[in-house]
Amino acid sequence: MTKKSRTTASDTPAAQRHIAVVGAGIAGITCARTLVKAGHRVTVFEKSRCAGGRMATRNTEFGEFDHGVQYFTVRDPRFEEVLATASGLVRPWSANTVRILDDHGRVMAASLPAPEAHWVAKPGMNALVQQWAKPLQEAGQIVLDTQVTRLEADKLHPERWQLQTHGQAGESHVYGGFDAVILAIPSPQAQSLLLSSQQSKTLQAELARVTVAPCWTLMVAFPQALQPTLCSLGPQWNVARSTHHRIAWLARESSKPGRGPVERWTIQANVEWSQRHLEDDAERVKAKLLRGFTEITGIHTEPHYAEVHRWRYAQTIKPLGKTHVWDAQDNIGICGDWCLGHRVEDGFVSGLEMALAVL
Repeated sequence: MTKKSRTTASDTPAAQRHIAVVGAGIAGITCARTLVKAGHRVTVFEKSRCAGGRMATRNTEFGEFDHGVQYFTVRDPRFEEVLATASGLVRPWSANTVRILDDHGRVMAASLPAPEAHWVAKPGMNALVQQWAKPLQEAGQIVLDTQVTRLEADKLHPERWQLQTHGQAGESHVYGGFDAVILAIPSPQAQSLLLSSQQSKTLQAELARVTVAPCWTLMVAFPQALQPTLCSLGPQWNVARSTHHRIAWLARESSKPGRGPVERWTIQANVEWSQRHLEDDAERVKAKLLRGFTEITGIHTEPHYAEVHRWRYAQTIKPLGKTHVWDAQDNIGICGDWCLGHRVEDGFVSGLEMALAVL
């Protein structure tokens, strides 16, 4: 792509532009919503079947599992302000939290009260992003089940962008006429896309500084036990941070507000174990995490439901250190929670600041 042929955002401040946003997690949807409110046309591309990213919820016959982000906190006043508009959708989660000392479920100490409130969306964590995405979807501005595979100059209008895509059913399509492109996807995916497309050395250099880690997640359900009158199944605590050699986090899903009564747990492996077993067979991973779950909780009952999910890009080890990067010469930008960390609010702030930079 010839950079000198590109127009910058400041060249046409009042004109409506068509902007492609790749990724429909909280960063991408926040960015898209902000651009639309400013009068621009936006098309969001998402490779999954719904918006949400790691604010994900697995729906089962036994109830919901927040198998990605478990909760979020609120520090930025802009995030607090926008959450106030999500009436009835967001609730505080007062979990009885402990810290597990060893591989045998020994509780070291009950955690002190959280320094800041923990919040969840209901009926699942994906509800927040999906509510924000709904107007875009109803307007036909979100393309689901579609992965962007290449960025290149538009064949008819070389000063603009076109995107090559691949659908879940195997079909290929080209979308063109974009004045700008925002990549709101995990940093390794953004780096891979830019490298294969041979675009923006500036953004490639920034992305090379970021390190993210995977996470294996286990979901189990025990329909014979119901909240709040639990059939003496498992520990008295609802959430644990663990030093177990496999498991870092356990949460009783039925302890969250607005959730179903069936006893359900989400268990997340630690970074080191997830990295070592990243390519392991899912059934093998499930068996190992189930064993760890039993060791920590003392629950020896076989769960009626047990499934695992692999997040390749779950936790930011080394963030970018800035909210976003905007390449004004080529009209392409990158954003995501990994810019600042891995909190939900980090994704919101990154997407918002990215949109403001474009504007």
